[in-house]
Amino acid sequence: MPIIKSAKKQMRQDIKRRKKNAVIKSDIKSAWRKFVKNPTRELLSDVQSEFDKAVKKGYIKKNTAARRKALAAKMAKAHAGVTKTATKVEKAVKTEVKAAKKTVAKATKTAEKTVKTTAKKVEKATTKTVAKGAKAVAKTATKVEKTAKKATAKK
Repeated sequence: MPIIKSAKKQMRQDIKRRKKNAVIKSDIKSAWRKFVKNPTRELLSDVQSEFDKAVKKGYIKKNTAARRKALAAKMAKAHAGVTKTATKVEKAVKTEVKAAKKTVAKATKTAEKTVKTTAKKVEKATTKTVAKGAKAVAKTATKVEKTAKKATAKK
């Protein structure tokens, strides 16, 4: 503890200044954290404003604030470029998905038509084969009947 009167006064002033500086430091840090999470133009202006206030109150030097504001602006610009690129990529992906869906739909319709026509052809071929088989069975049956009549006539 200081004994001299001026040292006591200086200690009181230091305590007041420390409290004031802590508030300024907290405001800067909170604005910076918000900005880093989502570097948008609105948050950029908030961060720059906090740095300007800190310079005005003598907490940081003018060039330090300028350097940090430039860094923040660079980050915001980079984020805006990434956002635009991401939007373009999303649009491209959506158009590709639509095109793929259309292609799949066309292929499905074509496959259905092919299956239907093949089924019809198989049905026709089966019907023809059955008809031929029936004719062959009928011929064979008539031959057997004729043979059976001849055999019974001979006895």
